[in-house]
Amino acid sequence: MLITLIINQPKKTMKKIIYLLAFFTINFAFAQDFSQNINSYLNNNRTQLGLEAQDVEDFNIASQSFSKSMQLHNVYVTQQYQGIDIFNTTSSFAVKNNVVVNANITFVQNVTEKVNTTSPVITAESAISRAATSLGIQSPSNLTLLETISNQSFVFSNGAISLENIPVKLVFQYDQENTLKLAWDLSIYLLDASHYYNVRIDAVTGALLDTNDWVVSCNFGEPSHSNLDHNKIETSILFSEEKEASLSFDAAGGAQYRVFPMPVESPNHGSEELVADPADTNASPFGWHDTDGVAGAEFTTTRGNNVLAQEDINGNNGSGAMPDGGAGLNFDFPYDFDNPPVQMVDAATVNLFYWNNIMHDVYYQYGFDEESGNFQENNYGEAGNGSDSVNADAQDGGGNNNANFATPPDGANPRMQMFLWGSPAGDLLTVNNGPLAGGYLGLEGDFGGSLTTTPITEDLALASDGSGPDDYDICDPIINGGDLSGKIAILRRGECEFGFKVLAAENEGAIAVIVVNNVPGGSITMGGGVNGGSVTIPSIMVSMADGDALIAELIAGNTVNGSLSLPANSPPELDGDVDNGIIAHEYGHGISNRLTGGPTNTGCLSNAEQMGEGWSDWVGLMLTMEPGDQPEDIRGIGTYATGQSTDAGGIREAPYSTDFAINPYTYVDTNNNVSQPHGIGFVWSSMLWDLNWALIDEYGWDADVYNGTGGNNIAIQLVMDGMKLQVCSPGFVDGRDAILEADELVNAGANRCLIWEVFANRGLGFSADQGSSSSRSDQTEAFDLPADCNLGVNDNGSLENNFNIYPNPSKGIVNIQSRLDLGNADISVFDINGRKVFNQNVEIQNVVSINTENLSTGIYILQINGENYSHTTKLIIE
Repeated sequence: MLITLIINQPKKTMKKIIYLLAFFTINFAFAQDFSQNINSYLNNNRTQLGLEAQDVEDFNIASQSFSKSMQLHNVYVTQQYQGIDIFNTTSSFAVKNNVVVNANITFVQNVTEKVNTTSPVITAESAISRAATSLGIQSPSNLTLLETISNQSFVFSNGAISLENIPVKLVFQYDQENTLKLAWDLSIYLLDASHYYNVRIDAVTGALLDTNDWVVSCNFGEPSHSNLDHNKIETSILFSEEKEASLSFDAAGGAQYRVFPMPVESPNHGSEELVADPADTNASPFGWHDTDGVAGAEFTTTRGNNVLAQEDINGNNGSGAMPDGGAGLNFDFPYDFDNPPVQMVDAATVNLFYWNNIMHDVYYQYGFDEESGNFQENNYGEAGNGSDSVNADAQDGGGNNNANFATPPDGANPRMQMFLWGSPAGDLLTVNNGPLAGGYLGLEGDFGGSLTTTPITEDLALASDGSGPDDYDICDPIINGGDLSGKIAILRRGECEFGFKVLAAENEGAIAVIVVNNVPGGSITMGGGVNGGSVTIPSIMVSMADGDALIAELIAGNTVNGSLSLPANSPPELDGDVDNGIIAHEYGHGISNRLTGGPTNTGCLSNAEQMGEGWSDWVGLMLTMEPGDQPEDIRGIGTYATGQSTDAGGIREAPYSTDFAINPYTYVDTNNNVSQPHGIGFVWSSMLWDLNWALIDEYGWDADVYNGTGGNNIAIQLVMDGMKLQVCSPGFVDGRDAILEADELVNAGANRCLIWEVFANRGLGFSADQGSSSSRSDQTEAFDLPADCNLGVNDNGSLENNFNIYPNPSKGIVNIQSRLDLGNADISVFDINGRKVFNQNVEIQNVVSINTENLSTGIYILQINGENYSHTTKLIIE
């Protein structure tokens, strides 16, 4: 087994010479401790794993860390053949007292039969040129070999094509032909920082075999999957024993920051405050402006051990201006939301600096520490690679309506780019007559014609497709096209893409379209999907409350005359640097990429079913919870940056809520029914949000996010530990099982059935099947529980806990499970107007099934009436 020893150098000058060597290295002294344990485990279990002897005889311990919560070592092992890594076979082993207590393995079977060669034909230098050609960028110039690590691993200069030096090493790439092809693995960080490509170039032919991007970009404005109406804008990524006690003193030295402090999500959610000494002495023992580990700040600007925050208005990724707090570290700069954001760039940069440090300090408590690959210049004597604080660019001029995060392996600096966003929604609709006269907020669609300051004035006409409860969503052919000709059509959001319905109205002669949101809260920006490119008329969305009132007036036969136009004076752009949910989301990509598969492999979340976007939403949601929040509350992502109200839907397929009437998404929706990757992540985050509230219901909520003992603290720890335990390239089942294993290791399985019930409620039950995690179209949902959890772990004898009703949402068959024999009962289903639409008399004993296939899609109330009892619950029919 090839093991390379690299000595960590904290100095920046040395880092530029050996940049990204962590990508190739391990801590030799400690790696030996677990080789024998892992070798024994693999050989003892290889038959069950379907592996041959030659498949497990050669491996490399890529990284390892100690988990304080689980009291064990997380060891990440890469399969090798003749000393060459097999790309992304990183497997996770949990070792406690020299015994492997958990393993998630992704080794390739029958390696010797699949390897094509071990001798490269093209050189490492040639591979860089081939990669540049394949990526469509200029050829490298003045490419210089800086470091020869081995005869298989090198570091070259940036060749004037990369922001960083270019590491190259031999690996085997597993392809769709079931072959292990020898390849050169290298990374190129584009000069505009838009992409950090990690590519495999065939070492024989020079062809591009595979690419993944260490930059996770929000792609704001791109439509999600074309088969849905949920076309929203998307936001956008060694081993040691127990640590000695950290130094503890007033590290910040009286530092003050005027910010929108945790848990305030944005300027719409609360006011700025002057916060004193927020640095946590455990995570940042020398404060936020230190890098040498000696008391006293090295920097009086927004630079320190965890983050360097600067403006990048010119978008050159160079050295931008940083606000200076002076010797007293007083970062008290004013916010000005009435003028262009550049006039408050100092304040915005301070807020960006503050929130990056908050993310560092909070999640440090839950195991995102130095040896697990966190972001620090100086690791203060702890294991892991330093010299990798976050470069955070405020008001970046390289884009707009966006944000991104680049996560290279441990020891290399990540970069967060925060952009400006378009002006917020204004009164795009004016009703000119009747009781509803006045202005109404709206958001323009991202397709079709654009509004101007010249009003489009005409009567409103309600479009209908005659399809029952959804008469007005225009997902079926329009039946009253004559009514729309020359009019402003109004219709509802529904189960088809926005472009489809707006084009249908245009084809009937409509001159503009108003879409009414179908969920509570404000409007969202609409993407056009497949049909949007054919639309030429403008369209806007209005809120459900406003739109319902307009529709009711039209149904009553009254004339409604309206005007659509842009406000004469548009408000200034919005600054993503004060949308703390987006900052947290981007930082979250760094957390999930460094923890999944270990800190030296940040390519483990490039598979189709991966949940990275979900973890990123979730880590932000957890730090913006406030006293009084309820599980059913609407939590939209990116509401500030997109100009929405705080109770609006945000930029996901639905807002986060445990209420299925607001967020009905389940595991089956990941099968091409939501966008990739954001929609897939949204479904995962919905499950984690439900888990958080279930644990809060059990253990209470603790406002102390650093050291609390509430259900929210337990949820964070389980999710963080789950990321460490799960396999490289995980699917939903892998993620669920890792959280269950974390609870077993941390809490002796105390929450096992609670966790099962939460996941099963959204279709990730005991029988759910993820298929291949590389496919996003082969998932099978299930709502069942393990046999010992069928009646729940928290049953206190109340009637609420007597029943388990699943699946819910249902496509027709509904199972009613009871912990008691309750005899005869009437099962009734009522629609939202209170009309009884289903009734059946049943014997309540164990599990009873009813068939509601004749009910239309929608929300109903299911009522169980027996002798001396009644039980009511919400039922959703899909």
